[in-house]
Amino acid sequence: MAKDIEIGGEGEFHAKDYHDPPPAPLIDAEELTQWSFYRAIIAEFIATLLFLYITVLTVIGYKSQTDANHGGDGCGGVGILGIAWAFGGMIFVLVYCTAGISGGHINPAVTFGLLLTRKVSLVRAVMYMVAQCLGAICGCGLVKAFQKSYYTRYGGGANELADGYSTGTGLGAEIIGTFVLVYTIFSATDPKRNARDSHVPVLAPLPIGFAVFMVHLATIPVTGTGINPARSLGAAVIYNKDKAWDDQWIFWVGPFIGAAIAAFYHQFILRASASKALGSFKSSSNI
Repeated sequence: MAKDIEIGGEGEFHAKDYHDPPPAPLIDAEELTQWSFYRAIIAEFIATLLFLYITVLTVIGYKSQTDANHGGDGCGGVGILGIAWAFGGMIFVLVYCTAGISGGHINPAVTFGLLLTRKVSLVRAVMYMVAQCLGAICGCGLVKAFQKSYYTRYGGGANELADGYSTGTGLGAEIIGTFVLVYTIFSATDPKRNARDSHVPVLAPLPIGFAVFMVHLATIPVTGTGINPARSLGAAVIYNKDKAWDDQWIFWVGPFIGAAIAAFYHQFILRASASKALGSFKSSSNI
């Protein structure tokens, strides 16, 4: 058990304990018998559905408002800034609403990163990813149902590599963007930090939402910003055009690599888990 020193009132020092939660088992069959497990899956499904519905509708609305060929104003609409706010704001809202139920992943890449660090079991991770992908498909389906005349005309909110950018550039943008997001999640939810910096109030959904917002500002011109395989898959399934499917692998490989790098960086460098494990091994060898 580790302790951090915290400065209290009147020059006093107080030791504040923190406890890392035990690693989740890789296979936890007992989860399948608990209602809380299925409740969490439903929460992930609904959250991802709402996320895609609001954000893709925002994208299509912006494109229709600025389409000069159909009476739009080139300077009108919410702009890239507004689209980025829609994505970041919805993540803030949905993580805030679902964090206490499912953890508020809403993203297979986030779930993958948490699986690598043993924060969730393999069973839960797989079921979360399935729920997230189905929710994304249903969310885009709702957008198409409500905006059928605009949906296909304005790209269906599908992620595609923009003209003028190489595949490597698009892949790199997705890796770095997802790294920023998953690194922020690990930092905002770190129990050690919450104990050490308890004098600094941290509302975890806020920095997570801002991370999504900032990444969208940087990468919308490159890939439309995926950093969420479920978001990219849902739009591709409903839009169903060749370009969206041809580029689809970028929006799976990139986010999963970025999430894995962020998990390794936080767990084994910032948290020094590797050095602790090595030190423990050396100590036991000397006994």
